[in-house]
Amino acid sequence: MSRNTEHKPVRVYLGLGSNQQRAKHLCAGLDALQGLYGSLLVSPVVESAAVGFAGPAFYNLVVGFDTILDLNSIQQAVKAIEDANGRVRDGTKYSGRTLDIDILTYGDAIGVIDGVELPRGEILHNAFVLWPLAQLAPTTLHPIKGISYQQLWAQYDESKQPLTPVELPWKQVIEPHKLRPPSTAKICPVT
Repeated sequence: MSRNTEHKPVRVYLGLGSNQQRAKHLCAGLDALQGLYGSLLVSPVVESAAVGFAGPAFYNLVVGFDTILDLNSIQQAVKAIEDANGRVRDGTKYSGRTLDIDILTYGDAIGVIDGVELPRGEILHNAFVLWPLAQLAPTTLHPIKGISYQQLWAQYDESKQPLTPVELPWKQVIEPHKLRPPSTAKICPVT
């Protein structure tokens, strides 16, 4: 895998979602990401209705990690993880997913880079992306808006997309207050 050109660690946030064998595929995705990137910051998991099509509800969460890998390397890795979990790439944008992994941010990068929109527009439009991100990185600023994810969530009309917190049976976690400022995020150590 290639490295970013500055060789400095970059904080990356990914959105994960599944509406087919949800716990199985999200846990497999988390295992694969942890195997590639080490310790992960993991948001609480929420259940939300499918957006753009009629289908089973999704489980969604956000993960964060620091890396010196370039954006293209991360994009290729997440596509491989999706494919390993039975992702069907038939061109239908709004459809069920075994596992969907989207790069939400790559540091403070802005624009379309290696075919990836940064920051991802869904952050501002979908509760199932914004709320977990606000839980995981409340004081982090949106690269374009310049305000925190916590402030963005406070401005969001929660009635547009109701969310239900759910438990995901994934590995033991360490509470973040032991390692970073308090939030409801969880830090998942490499095992």
